[in-house]
Amino acid sequence: MSIAKYQLSSIQALYGSTLGVDVDELTITAGGLHVLVGANGSGKSTLLGILAFLNRPSHGKMSFDGVPVNWEPKECTLLRRRVTLLHQNPYMFSGTVAANVSFGLMARGFSKESAQSVVKESLERVGLTGFESRKAKQLSGGESRRVALARALACKTDVLLLDEPMANVDRATADLLESLLASLAAGGMTIVMSSHDELLGAKLGAKVIHLEDGKLSRTPGPSPSSEFPHSTGRDNANS
Repeated sequence: MSIAKYQLSSIQALYGSTLGVDVDELTITAGGLHVLVGANGSGKSTLLGILAFLNRPSHGKMSFDGVPVNWEPKECTLLRRRVTLLHQNPYMFSGTVAANVSFGLMARGFSKESAQSVVKESLERVGLTGFESRKAKQLSGGESRRVALARALACKTDVLLLDEPMANVDRATADLLESLLASLAAGGMTIVMSSHDELLGAKLGAKVIHLEDGKLSRTPGPSPSSEFPHSTGRDNANS
């Protein structure tokens, strides 16, 4: 039986009188890949912010690893160390790529020497071998996303949340990200990513969560093609 990483019940997020998210019941199982699909304004980013413990819902209850979340500041600070949200345009600190990737490690008390090997391994996983001394502010958009992903991998986060990671990246970067995310999910990491692409869930064998006007528009479940092996995306180069 799959273990619930998140359990949401009667969750609502209000912006003034505007309802951003209105989810009756949603379970996100531990491990595996989940894709939030919906148009702009459907509530994907708002829901990701709730799952990242950054946006407190206006109403409803949420549990994480079976423990109810009370949304107290100290609790949220601890929970955020276990969850990483990667925005579509991630922030890069001034300085080198290595300094950016090691930021979380240094905050956790790693020595500079022990952090170096983790940084190297993390950059290799995102296809940026040898980028350690590059200036982070001079990277392309796709490279910045990969550095941000390497930063999350270096901290061995429990949950990885990604806001439109495939938007406006070249085919090679999309292929690499799709392959890496499928591999991480297969290894037991819980991954939730948003996308406009209705076909992406089938390509990655993900559980698809459809949002429309902040509500679940269909019962969350496996994509129609989820019984097939994870694809790297190369066989759907024109999607």
